[in-house]
Amino acid sequence: MLQSLNKLDTDLFLWLNSLYAPWLDTLMLWVTERNSWIPFYALLVGWLIYRFRKQALGLLLTIIAAVAVGDQLASSVLKPLTHRLRPCHELALQKLIHPILECGGQYGFVSSHASTTFALATTLWLLLGKQYAWTKWVFLWAAVVSYSRIYVGAHYPFDVAAGALVGILSAVLCVFIYRKIQARSSQRTIS
Repeated sequence: MLQSLNKLDTDLFLWLNSLYAPWLDTLMLWVTERNSWIPFYALLVGWLIYRFRKQALGLLLTIIAAVAVGDQLASSVLKPLTHRLRPCHELALQKLIHPILECGGQYGFVSSHASTTFALATTLWLLLGKQYAWTKWVFLWAAVVSYSRIYVGAHYPFDVAAGALVGILSAVLCVFIYRKIQARSSQRTIS
C-alpha cells in the first residue's frame, strides 16, 4: 500500500515538475521565497490594526499561533519523525527533475510552506470570512505558494497536501482556543 502511494506521489511529482517553462522559473522562485511575501504580511497586519483596533491584538496573536503551530508540527515533529527525503535529495530522481534552487533540508514530509500558508489562510477565513468575502482568495495564494514547492523540486504533491492539512488543522485549533478565550472574556464583562 505505502509503495503504491509512494509511486503515485513520485509519478505525480515528476509530471507536475516537468510542466516548467523558463519564464515561469523566475516567477516560481519569487513565489517560493518567504521574504517575497513580507509586504503582503505588513499590509495584512496594518489593515488588521487599522480595521479592528483593540481586537487586532487577539486576531494577530491567533494568526501567529496558527502559523507557528503549523510550522513546528511540520518542521520539528513530522519531518524528523517520517524521514522522507525531498525529491531533490533522491538520487534516482536527480536527472529527471527540474530544480531551480538549492534543495534545502534533507526531509520534506510535510511541507512547511504549505502548512504555514494554509494556516494563515484558514485562520483569516475562520475569523473574518463572514465579514470579508475576499478572505477566501487567500486560499488561492496558499495554493500557489504550495504548488511552487513542487515546481522548484523541493516537495512531492503528498508533502504539500499533508502540509496544507496540518495548517488547516492548526488554524482550526487556534481559532477554537481564541473563541473560547473571547467567550470567557465576554462572560466576565457581563458579570
